[in-house]
Amino acid sequence: MSTNISPFHLAIPVHNLEECRTFYRDILNCEEGRSSDHWVDFNFFGHQLVIHYKPKSKEEIHTNAVDEKSVPVPHYGVVLPWDTFQDFSKTVASKGVEFIIEPYVRFEGQVGEQTTMFFFDPAGNALEFKAFKDMNQLFEK
Repeated sequence: MSTNISPFHLAIPVHNLEECRTFYRDILNCEEGRSSDHWVDFNFFGHQLVIHYKPKSKEEIHTNAVDEKSVPVPHYGVVLPWDTFQDFSKTVASKGVEFIIEPYVRFEGQVGEQTTMFFFDPAGNALEFKAFKDMNQLFEK
């Protein structure tokens, strides 16, 4: 697996810019970058995440079954080192984040064994954070 990964850029809609700004900055500890009255840049674990104001809409949450769990689609997140994931999951839980799927080990003892968790930001965007027991198995079948 290559360790030279280009940072991605992801822009997501939020209906409450200040509430989401606080969430990404203070709950997820993302450093804030440039901003305006309708968008804010964040350093999202080395990637550029931009929250853009968009009026609230009545979009239904869709899920797909994965490992007997209802995984929200779409979702985004980061693959963290195993120990970092353990610390991060405790940190977000201690800050009152409500999990859609609580941290657990998926595919235990199999190729691609990983720990994962899902939660929503204040605008209803689904996030997944995960860690692989063996990072070399990230793309293994």
